[in-house]
Amino acid sequence: MRYEGNVFRPPSEARSYILQCTIGCSHNRCTFCAMYKDKKYRIRTMDEIKTDIRMAKLYYGDLRKVFLADGDALAMPTEDLLEILNTLYRTFPSLNHVGIYAGPDSILAKEMSELTALKAAGLTVAYLGVETGDPQLLKDIRKGVDYDGMVEAGQKVVKSGIKLSAIVLLGLAGRGERSLEHARNTAKICNEIDPHYLAALTLMLVPGTVLYKRAEKGEFELPDAFEILEEMKVMIEGLELSGCEFRSNHASNYLPIKGRLPDDKNRLLAVVNTIIERGDTRYLRPDYMRGL
Repeated sequence: MRYEGNVFRPPSEARSYILQCTIGCSHNRCTFCAMYKDKKYRIRTMDEIKTDIRMAKLYYGDLRKVFLADGDALAMPTEDLLEILNTLYRTFPSLNHVGIYAGPDSILAKEMSELTALKAAGLTVAYLGVETGDPQLLKDIRKGVDYDGMVEAGQKVVKSGIKLSAIVLLGLAGRGERSLEHARNTAKICNEIDPHYLAALTLMLVPGTVLYKRAEKGEFELPDAFEILEEMKVMIEGLELSGCEFRSNHASNYLPIKGRLPDDKNRLLAVVNTIIERGDTRYLRPDYMRGL
């Protein structure tokens, strides 16, 4: 397979064939993110994409899962995405899952009819970086939309029938009182969106990012492991979801837990509370094993 630059995918796409439809991220201004800073955003030609699909057919034979990269492939014209989906399902008879990263701006730019057409063509899940529900923090990290815009984007995906996986980022507010405000507001925005899946990641400072430079100047300080657990606890306490798979299994997290909300809410809180009360780092993933 051929790829340009580093390629990223969600943990749940570990067994997926990654098809690079765009290079980089159409937004690429978030202060905490360094994933696509080495790339200039562009949409690959349909010939390039179809050639890669043919190569995958020769190499794999058949596939069940495909992930459309890079950072915001949903920014592509809808007719191109429909052609890609059509080609994938014709090429791989066993295909039953196609995922995609979706930026809030790109979702809002699509008509509902476009999203439902993508759903009908076989787009099964969209991953949206919600990051936080704190209005000021959304502005500070340059996410590109405000609170209401993020809610609208998330709800739009849900209403289209495409499964929504929302991603939130623990530690994003730094240490202090804003940490728990971030957690409470993140629970609030997730409740309004009501995603099918919710993934909690933990902030890691990456050299070259705006947030890293702020930390070097003493303007930002990362919460420690137990402060991150307090954030997770407060967020879970505030979650009132109708039926959502919750995960914190990303490599950045100190504590990998999972469950279905609301059914497993008390169990998840019991686990987090017990570890906080014991204050024992043996239950946590050590820093040298954490990563992006």
